[in-house]
Amino acid sequence: MGLNDRPTAERPHIGFFGMRNAGKSSIVNAVTGQALSLVSDVKGTTTDPVQKAMELLPLGPVVIIDTPGLDDEGLLGEMRVKRALQTLNKTDVAVLVVDGTVGLSDLDRKLLEKFAQKEIPHVVVYNKSDLDGFSAPDGAFAASAATGAGIHELKERIALLGRAEENPRKLVADLLAPNDLVVLCTPIDESAPKGRLILPQQQTIRDILDAGAAAVVAKDTELAATIAALGKAPKLVITDSQAFGKVAKIVPESLVLTSFSILFARYKGDLARAVAGAAQLDRLKDGDTVLISEGCTHHRQCGDIGTVKLPAWIRKYTGKELNFVFTSGGEFPEDLSQVALIVHCGGCMLNEREMRSRIRAAVDAGVPITNYGIAIAQIHGILRRSLEPFPEILQLLD
Repeated sequence: MGLNDRPTAERPHIGFFGMRNAGKSSIVNAVTGQALSLVSDVKGTTTDPVQKAMELLPLGPVVIIDTPGLDDEGLLGEMRVKRALQTLNKTDVAVLVVDGTVGLSDLDRKLLEKFAQKEIPHVVVYNKSDLDGFSAPDGAFAASAATGAGIHELKERIALLGRAEENPRKLVADLLAPNDLVVLCTPIDESAPKGRLILPQQQTIRDILDAGAAAVVAKDTELAATIAALGKAPKLVITDSQAFGKVAKIVPESLVLTSFSILFARYKGDLARAVAGAAQLDRLKDGDTVLISEGCTHHRQCGDIGTVKLPAWIRKYTGKELNFVFTSGGEFPEDLSQVALIVHCGGCMLNEREMRSRIRAAVDAGVPITNYGIAIAQIHGILRRSLEPFPEILQLLD
């Protein structure tokens, strides 16, 4: 399997944690067989999480994350520790590296408690075990980054845990049968990337092909002519969410219509909760704060969906004077106490664990959370129609 065979968000994220000078970076380099992280005898050499997509045999494509030491000191050190702990939200498998000459510290134990709280599969490895002939406690590994002892066994355990964390769900393939036809509406405007399709569209096309079905792709301006020219009715029409209102008028009521964003809400989020969260649009009051959160970072352009179109649609739909705040990429507020509603993107650039971590944060704070496609469908009065492929979710609207 090649390096480019799987998007970063679809790869198991393997995080390495521990104290300064426990040898995290040395273990990372030994496990990966690369000089991925800078190594020295100076405490705190790793100052920020280092992340790299690569292959890790026998698991396959993964994302390796090396983090700063959790015993870092000073104001800057506290910021580094905070970043390291935030990394837990996207870690599928955690490796706690312990200095075998020192043993488990109180901070190590607290970190193990966090693994348990977040239900992160993990393994404990005692590094430098060659120095004193150290024997690791039951359930842990004794290893040496210097000699390579125990590294093979550690990689095997990481692979076992990583396979167990892979998402078993399908994006759209489970809704299709061989030889079905699916029409994808992909508007091309000033915010569309040049020369390529965006990741949700690429992944959806691949999933359709994996189901033995066929995909027909058209812009919104050619959609009506494309559907009319087909020899048979498509099983499903999938549109980019920002064109939902226009596309719903084009696609005959006899055809099933949904959006890429809604498919992603089911694939790596919580579709039922997102549908329930859309009802909050009808309960917003003047002065309420709406958080619009996007999982990727890109150059904002005129007509941007997250920062321009969605706020305008929501203001028009609610008729309220609202306060909008925005986050992108790895940013997500720790304090949601002033937020009345979260509208999140489909999360194609986030792995499933990070997406679910954000949903859990909203739930814990008592803040309704929905998603771009579901919010837009609600605004345009087509939410029920857009959920037709998911009868179990439709029941929530009755």
